[in-house]
Amino acid sequence: MAASVWSGYLTFGLISMPVRLFSGARSSSISFHMLHRDDMSRIKQQLYCPNDNRVVERSEIVKGYEFRKDEYVVVEPEEIKKIEPRTAKTMEILEFVKESDVDPVYFESSYYMLPEEAGRRPYALLTKALEESEYVAIAKLTMHNREYTVFLRPHEGGLMLHTMYYEEEVRKVEGFGAPEVELKDAEVKVAHQLIEALAADWEPEKYHDTFQDNLKNLIQTKLEGGKIQEVEKPKKLAPVVDLMAALKQSLAEMEGKKKPATAARPAAASGRRARSRG
Repeated sequence: MAASVWSGYLTFGLISMPVRLFSGARSSSISFHMLHRDDMSRIKQQLYCPNDNRVVERSEIVKGYEFRKDEYVVVEPEEIKKIEPRTAKTMEILEFVKESDVDPVYFESSYYMLPEEAGRRPYALLTKALEESEYVAIAKLTMHNREYTVFLRPHEGGLMLHTMYYEEEVRKVEGFGAPEVELKDAEVKVAHQLIEALAADWEPEKYHDTFQDNLKNLIQTKLEGGKIQEVEKPKKLAPVVDLMAALKQSLAEMEGKKKPATAARPAAASGRRARSRG
């Protein structure tokens, strides 16, 4: 099993359970090294002090906060440890909110929460209660030198933890929202039909990063001495003049490509908001 990123106690009223957190998702991509074109040697980055005019070792480096221009206060690791809040080892549930009320824009990083042996029973109880009530728990914990407000939600019989963006971290974009335009009922109807024509079951395993796949193919082709084939670019579409005509044409094309398996789909369940994070 992968190493845990946090361990401590989750408290729920007078109930306390030992738990561990494990990273729930991590991006992966092809990385390139910086090379000297002339001899293909790998470039090394060095830490340089302009005052001493020399390269310094990592052991000589300290963390400093700039409180005035070019003036710093040095903060040592042991000093940071002294001021860690109690949430460094204890995650306290503050309140419960309806899952449907939480906008996904507030979700940041995802973690699996697993109970230690002594916490299995209260963990199972909390998970079941959240599943049946359709609530998520809001708690606080400290890790990576930061205190996080987090969501706890049931997922596949266990609990997922999501760190939360604070209100001041969620960006607002001027002009965002429903445009002030009048839509015809017929246009909305065809738009619904177009959505149904493209509707499918949620199967995350079928989605891939095409650019990363192309990069892998490019590297393999170069290793084999082959010729790199340029990917066909999509044609630039002209601005829509007749919205209804464009909708109908799109629908006709989608229905032509529609697979028999997706022709009949059960009605979507109402109530809980589907979550795509996990």
